Amino acid sequence: MQMKQLTVFIENRLGRLEEVTETLSAANINIICISLSDTGEYGMLRMIVSQPAAAVDALAASGFSAVLGDVIAVKLPHHFGALKGLSGQLSENGIDIKYMYALTSGENAAIVIKTSDNDKAEAVLSGEHELLSAVDVYNM
Repeated sequence: MQMKQLTVFIENRLGRLEEVTETLSAANINIICISLSDTGEYGMLRMIVSQPAAAVDALAASGFSAVLGDVIAVKLPHHFGALKGLSGQLSENGIDIKYMYALTSGENAAIVIKTSDNDKAEAVLSGEHELLSAVDVYNM
């Protein structure tokens, strides 16, 4: 159950994140979860949003470079070792985690991951973990 992740490349300057969020807000696009990392002069903003394709269009119209990519969302319990078990399963099957970020809502928790082989990761994880659809994540 892969879902679309929005990635936006933004200059590391004051107010640029606000411009992205204003653009999305004006297009009635909700940000479900977000991760921002610094890569020197630029930032990489990764988001799960309510309308991925519309978000790319809105951001492009405002001069932003935005792309969609596939990621996996996996529900995890709130207890010690949950992430260890998942990362161990992937590593034992030769699957590298490229990046991840978390989302929580109430008692629900999940991670969004990009791996070296998302299809294989889904097959490996589906036996012991609940994979979430985009709708599941939007409704968390």
